[in-house]
Amino acid sequence: MKHKKKNRIPAKYILLIMSVFCLVIIIGSFRNVIPSAQVNTAIGYVIIPMQKGINIVGSALTDLRGSFESREKLQQENQELRKELADARAELNQVQFDEKELSSLKELYEMDTMYSDYDKVAARIIGKDSGNWFSSFLIDKGSRDGITEGMNVIADGGLAGIVTEAGPNYASVRSVIDDTTNISCKDLTNDNLCIVSGSLKSMNESGLINFSDLTDKDNTTSPGNQIVTSNISDLYLGGIPVGYITEVNDDPNHLTKSGKIATIVDFEHMDRVFVILQTKASETENRGE
Repeated sequence: MKHKKKNRIPAKYILLIMSVFCLVIIIGSFRNVIPSAQVNTAIGYVIIPMQKGINIVGSALTDLRGSFESREKLQQENQELRKELADARAELNQVQFDEKELSSLKELYEMDTMYSDYDKVAARIIGKDSGNWFSSFLIDKGSRDGITEGMNVIADGGLAGIVTEAGPNYASVRSVIDDTTNISCKDLTNDNLCIVSGSLKSMNESGLINFSDLTDKDNTTSPGNQIVTSNISDLYLGGIPVGYITEVNDDPNHLTKSGKIATIVDFEHMDRVFVILQTKASETENRGE
């Protein structure tokens, strides 16, 4: 058997009945038709529960409003903290940049003092070939600054490369680690001559470049000896440090030696360089050779 649905009075009718009831009580109390005791009893049963309900709803709405205000305040404080953090990071980055800039300028000053016999111009690197190493790169100074092809470039106190092209406001430099570089050098300890050759493969494998054809009859060439450019080089000024020997091996002919050199210049993190405003050809002419 199916259960009959219970008839329920719609909520709007209940609200209407209660409103009429309240109105009757209010009118009766004013006209003394309904005794005050009965009015109070009616109020106790009807009005007070309604008032409690209204108070509860009002408290809930107040709490909800306070919650929204607190949330908005927290969001505002969060945005302010984010801004302060961003400003602090920007200031820290600026301090680090200034420290790096100061360190770079200090290195330039030291190089300027080290090579005080030469006229030089400082330049910033503005481009390089793809890859990890500065095998060739561009600088922001050119022919307007007195730079010409064949001028030697130094960085970190050592030989970085040679100018291969000079435009009005830029110059191209081939570094000593480039595969096409071959430099006549010598062991500063004993004046033994050798050829230093650039090698990107060797740089990728060990961070070193090669030397070869070193004659060492007295066996005085050993790891730790400094290699500098020799005076007999056609392109490079003499006496510029290139690096330090890390490995020495006897060649199959038992007459010469070869090995590895750690360059003085950090060819992975270059920023500024000095260009010596003199070529080997002009130096030779000045000497009257």
